[in-house]
Amino acid sequence: MKKQKYNLRIPQNVSLIFCKKKSTLTVKGPLKKKSLKLKLKIYIDKFNKVISVSPIPIFKGSNVEKKQIKILRKTTFIQIKQLVIESSVLIFQKLKIIGVGFRADFANTFLKKKILTLKLGFSHLVYVKVPENLNLNTLTKTKFCIYGNDYHKISEFTATIRSKKLPEPYKGKGILYDNENIILKEGKKI
Repeated sequence: MKKQKYNLRIPQNVSLIFCKKKSTLTVKGPLKKKSLKLKLKIYIDKFNKVISVSPIPIFKGSNVEKKQIKILRKTTFIQIKQLVIESSVLIFQKLKIIGVGFRADFANTFLKKKILTLKLGFSHLVYVKVPENLNLNTLTKTKFCIYGNDYHKISEFTATIRSKKLPEPYKGKGILYDNENIILKEGKKI
């Protein structure tokens, strides 16, 4: 089969359910079951396990919406791709803390709430509540990993943690992503 721009190959462990009446696509994988309401028609090839997004709208829309079909087609394709990934693969993000005395501790409290405790050079400890559907694993005192099934919630939570102590450009202290490099600025010369 010829590979096209808006074709997506479906993994073996993922199944698709399309409801024409409600125009929803449900993706069921080994980890999660998620649904998406569609605005464009899709075609599912059961034999080759390929799904393709067409430029034909399901609902009759205005002329403004018809002009934005290209954008809508790409958005729909990416949303379907993200559903397949989230339902079949565990997504993770690693963070590291750089600085003398900077530490991270993770504990479950007596109310079964997960709380991340950060020591970031302030006069007080910083507490961050971990959302229910995300998990956290401290690798060392300065490295930890956040993982789960929802990409948006993981990226939002890592951005929240990172905002507690952004890396500064002179010494490089702060919370960084694991693969992030900071270009240090040169200080004042005397």
